[in-house]
Amino acid sequence: MNILNSSIALLLLVLGGCATVGPGQVGVLWHAFGGTEQTVYGEGKHAVAKWNKMYVYDLKTMTQDEPLSALTVDGLLLTMGTSLRYRLIPNDVLAVHKQVGQTYYLKIIKPSLLSEARRIFAQYTSEQIYSTKRGAIEREVRDALNAFVQGRYVALEAFQIRDVDLPVAIRGAIDAKLVAEQQLFQTKYQLALAKAMADQKQVEARGIADYNNTVKASLNPPLLEFERVQGMSQLARSANAKTVVIGPSSGSHPVLVGTP
Repeated sequence: MNILNSSIALLLLVLGGCATVGPGQVGVLWHAFGGTEQTVYGEGKHAVAKWNKMYVYDLKTMTQDEPLSALTVDGLLLTMGTSLRYRLIPNDVLAVHKQVGQTYYLKIIKPSLLSEARRIFAQYTSEQIYSTKRGAIEREVRDALNAFVQGRYVALEAFQIRDVDLPVAIRGAIDAKLVAEQQLFQTKYQLALAKAMADQKQVEARGIADYNNTVKASLNPPLLEFERVQGMSQLARSANAKTVVIGPSSGSHPVLVGTP
């Protein structure tokens, strides 16, 4: 059987040639007398009779640059450079080949991209598309495209707005506004920081005042007298002190303290 298969392959090479399926690709073989074969071919060289044809499809992630014009909600016509990253779903290669063909990007993806992107851009201002909402708009376009082509051969991974062509005056006004907003944000942050530090100092001051009031309330003449005698007693017992006379405080009598 192996000899027969080898002989057939050799005969096909003589009569026709071979087709190469590269890395990350699959081949779909069309027979002149039987139509599309129901299995795909993997990487490598394959014998193909001259009356048949091998169609090669790329399964790797691909990027397509697409210029796009859209009208914004504030009535400005924007011209943008965009990029779409997509890939062909491996299990759908045969369906793509039979129903659409190798021009599936032009027939399916591009029309969907143009219609969905223009619909979404029409909901935003030129400033939002240019700067403040660009990331959110890119994700919204990608999700809308995936919903539109769901189950139709491709997976759309990312949509990117590379550049937006704005009139010089409008671009300058937007940039100036962004700078002003950033400065305002910085000022608010500094004011908030200063207020937080002031509040902290007020809390610390209240704590010290509360402590002093607590200590003051606990002090009375007998306690103060006791603390005075205790302190002088410690002094009298020091190495250099022999006799200490403690003068009278208010309401007390002199005290004579000596070392043994």
